[in-house]
Amino acid sequence: MRAAVLYGTVGAVLLSGVTAAPAAGGTTAVVGVEVAARRAAEEGIRFGKCPAKEGLPDGLRCGTVKVPLDYARPFGRQISLTVSRVEATGKGRVPRQGALVFNPGGPGGSGMYFPLIGFLPQWKRIAAAYDLVGYAPRGVGRSAPLSCQDPERLHQGPSPAPAHPSTAYKKQQIARAKAYALGCAQRAGSALRHYHSLNNARDLDVLRAALGEHRLTFMGASYGTYFGALYATLFPSRVRRMVFDSAVNPDPERIWYRNNLDQSSAFEGRWADFRRWVAKHHKVYRLGNTGQKVLRSYERAAARLAARPAGGKVGPGQLQSTFLQAAYYDDYWPQRALALSAYLRGDAKPLIQLAGPYPEAAVEQENANAVYTAVECNDGPWPTDFRVWDRDNTRLARTAPFETWDNAWTNLPCAYWPAPRQRPLDVRTGPGELPPTLILAAERDAAAPYEGAIALHRRLWGSVLVTERDAGSHGVAGGPNTCVNAYLEAYLLEGRAPDGRAACAGRPEPKPASARSASTPSTQRPATVAAAPAAGLPAPLAGRG
Repeated sequence: MRAAVLYGTVGAVLLSGVTAAPAAGGTTAVVGVEVAARRAAEEGIRFGKCPAKEGLPDGLRCGTVKVPLDYARPFGRQISLTVSRVEATGKGRVPRQGALVFNPGGPGGSGMYFPLIGFLPQWKRIAAAYDLVGYAPRGVGRSAPLSCQDPERLHQGPSPAPAHPSTAYKKQQIARAKAYALGCAQRAGSALRHYHSLNNARDLDVLRAALGEHRLTFMGASYGTYFGALYATLFPSRVRRMVFDSAVNPDPERIWYRNNLDQSSAFEGRWADFRRWVAKHHKVYRLGNTGQKVLRSYERAAARLAARPAGGKVGPGQLQSTFLQAAYYDDYWPQRALALSAYLRGDAKPLIQLAGPYPEAAVEQENANAVYTAVECNDGPWPTDFRVWDRDNTRLARTAPFETWDNAWTNLPCAYWPAPRQRPLDVRTGPGELPPTLILAAERDAAAPYEGAIALHRRLWGSVLVTERDAGSHGVAGGPNTCVNAYLEAYLLEGRAPDGRAACAGRPEPKPASARSASTPSTQRPATVAAAPAAGLPAPLAGRG
């Protein structure tokens, strides 16, 4: 079902009563950006050895850039954003083209590791021409970090994951959402209202100035495409080149409640893709030779885990989260299937390794969750009556049960959010306002449904949409698709792009994992630059990205 149908008139009326701040922050915010950018241009960024806390290798150099907490008060409180860089190698006689700034999405993802991507073969030509620059947006990592709860509470498993929750369970989740929203307000105080996408776009312009760039070359993945699009709308004359990888639908009416409903619907399709692939390899996994039989195997495992959690740690909630990761990336399919197969045959170790808690990542994950929640809740209006959420998600769960309610619980704190909301900016540029931009999208991406790429393409005049056909991995730039990579290189290195739209054949399906690898399942993400969800779902392992 389409989210627009599910949302309905009652939700629209309820949302209309929510107080919203002006979309672009008024003239004072515009002046504040100019003041902050001039100051940053004068101060620059002093790159040096990265602090040990970052955990980055010696090849990267780190620095900070100051931005106003509140752009309406540019001389007021300043916060520091951490920045990382690897300078252009200059190899292959490729002309140097300045800095390429990257954001991996989230909200809540850090790009501090991004410059390391230049060491991958498919990125070497781009790394020869550009300084690769990553950064942690406001609230993330050491960039004025946000927190909403004690990180140790993240791993209080095992947990359930009912596809059709009871009234009692819903009441429990409402109480948790209210407590979480209150925790965000108590820990962040009055600063909480300043963590939103418009300020992320403004911070990007200050970073541009601090890097000494007259115009910005930017690549955003997933959520990064949204505030990148805000930047293109607010500062079109300061854009040099922009790549939008796995684009979020920027329609103001979809930020963010309806986008999350769209996402839940799309994940049902990717869950079916995964099950069909497992069924195709029934001889390897013995989970069923049809998608429906594979589903029954999954449900049998969930029921068994509900009765007796694996290792005392992994219940249905952990199982669902682990298989949600497979809906993001094809690369995860073999190990997830192998772990499920092993568990149903009496060996729980591979599943525990994949789905068990990672206490060492708790602080990072809690921070990512806090930033995700603050940004999405601050960005726009949300239904404030749970009856709207209940109606819309109950309807959707009838046809898309896999992720619908877990997605709703993730975002429910926004129903009780204590900070004022922004009015979403209408992303749109006219003829001649913006240089050509490049949009990359996989046709069956669930985290950023393909309709979002089409919507962004229509809104940015002169943009080009390159589609990876019959593929669904979240993030296509710099991955295994040489056709997509050719378009990316031509655009970034030469400014060339096809007219309107182009398409590439999808990447090959993954090969099934060998039985030998069952005891050491991989937990590494694929070698692409998109880090995770577009609007409302957990990213693999470390939170959202």
